[in-house]
Amino acid sequence: MPQPNDAPATFEAALAELEEIVARMEGGQLPLKESLAAYQRGAALLQYCQAALKDAEMQVDVLEKGVLKAFETAGGEVGPDGDES
Repeated sequence: MPQPNDAPATFEAALAELEEIVARMEGGQLPLKESLAAYQRGAALLQYCQAALKDAEMQVDVLEKGVLKAFETAGGEVGPDGDES
Protein backbone atom coordinates (compact mmCIF):
# COMPACT_ATOMS: atom_id res chain seq x y z
CA MET A 1 0.00 0.00 0.00
CA PRO A 2 1.35 3.50 -0.84
CA GLN A 3 2.44 5.68 2.04
CA PRO A 4 -0.06 8.31 3.34
CA ASN A 5 2.03 11.18 1.93
CA ASP A 6 2.48 9.66 -1.56
CA ALA A 7 0.56 11.93 -3.94
CA PRO A 8 -1.57 10.12 -6.51
CA ALA A 9 -0.91 10.72 -10.20
CA THR A 10 -4.40 12.06 -10.94
CA PHE A 11 -7.72 12.83 -9.28
CA GLU A 12 -9.22 9.75 -10.92
CA ALA A 13 -6.42 7.53 -9.59
CA ALA A 14 -6.92 8.93 -6.09
CA LEU A 15 -10.66 8.35 -6.25
CA ALA A 16 -10.21 4.77 -7.49
CA GLU A 17 -7.71 4.01 -4.73
CA LEU A 18 -10.01 5.56 -2.13
CA GLU A 19 -12.92 3.43 -3.34
CA GLU A 20 -10.71 0.33 -3.12
CA ILE A 21 -9.69 1.20 0.45
CA VAL A 22 -13.31 1.73 1.49
CA ALA A 23 -14.32 -1.62 -0.01
CA ARG A 24 -11.50 -3.45 1.79
CA MET A 25 -12.31 -1.77 5.10
CA GLU A 26 -16.04 -2.46 4.74
CA GLY A 27 -15.15 -6.13 4.25
CA GLY A 28 -13.95 -6.15 7.85
CA GLN A 29 -11.15 -8.63 7.17
CA LEU A 30 -8.16 -6.31 7.68
CA PRO A 31 -6.06 -6.69 10.81
CA LEU A 32 -5.99 -3.66 13.10
CA LYS A 33 -2.57 -2.42 11.95
CA GLU A 34 -3.60 -2.60 8.28
CA SER A 35 -6.93 -0.96 9.06
CA LEU A 36 -5.16 1.97 10.66
CA ALA A 37 -2.78 2.31 7.72
CA ALA A 38 -5.69 2.10 5.26
CA TYR A 39 -7.61 4.73 7.22
CA GLN A 40 -4.59 7.05 7.22
CA ARG A 41 -4.08 6.58 3.47
CA GLY A 42 -7.80 7.12 2.87
CA ALA A 43 -7.73 10.36 4.84
CA ALA A 44 -4.78 11.60 2.76
CA LEU A 45 -6.55 10.64 -0.48
CA LEU A 46 -9.73 12.36 0.65
CA GLN A 47 -7.80 15.55 1.39
CA TYR A 48 -6.15 15.35 -2.06
CA CYS A 49 -9.51 14.85 -3.80
CA GLN A 50 -11.16 17.70 -1.91
CA ALA A 51 -8.30 20.05 -2.82
CA ALA A 52 -8.47 18.99 -6.49
CA LEU A 53 -12.22 19.59 -6.58
CA LYS A 54 -11.83 22.98 -4.90
CA ASP A 55 -9.20 23.97 -7.48
CA ALA A 56 -11.47 22.88 -10.32
CA GLU A 57 -14.39 24.82 -8.83
CA MET A 58 -12.24 27.95 -8.59
CA GLN A 59 -11.17 27.55 -12.23
CA VAL A 60 -14.81 27.22 -13.32
CA ASP A 61 -15.69 30.37 -11.34
CA VAL A 62 -12.89 32.28 -13.08
CA LEU A 63 -14.05 31.07 -16.48
CA GLU A 64 -17.67 31.95 -15.77
CA LYS A 65 -16.78 35.45 -14.62
CA GLY A 66 -14.13 36.25 -17.19
CA VAL A 67 -14.88 34.34 -20.36
CA LEU A 68 -18.30 32.76 -20.46
CA LYS A 69 -21.28 34.99 -21.16
CA ALA A 70 -25.00 34.31 -21.29
CA PHE A 71 -26.41 33.38 -24.68
CA GLU A 72 -29.91 34.15 -25.83
CA THR A 73 -31.65 30.97 -26.93
CA ALA A 74 -34.68 32.45 -28.70
CA GLY A 75 -33.99 34.88 -31.52
CA GLY A 76 -30.44 36.10 -31.89
CA GLU A 77 -27.54 34.59 -30.04
CA VAL A 78 -25.32 36.87 -28.05
CA GLY A 79 -21.63 36.33 -28.74
CA PRO A 80 -18.91 35.94 -26.09
CA ASP A 81 -18.23 39.68 -26.08
CA GLY A 82 -21.92 40.49 -25.50
CA ASP A 83 -22.65 41.68 -29.06
CA GLU A 84 -25.46 40.10 -31.03
CA SER A 85 -24.31 38.03 -34.01
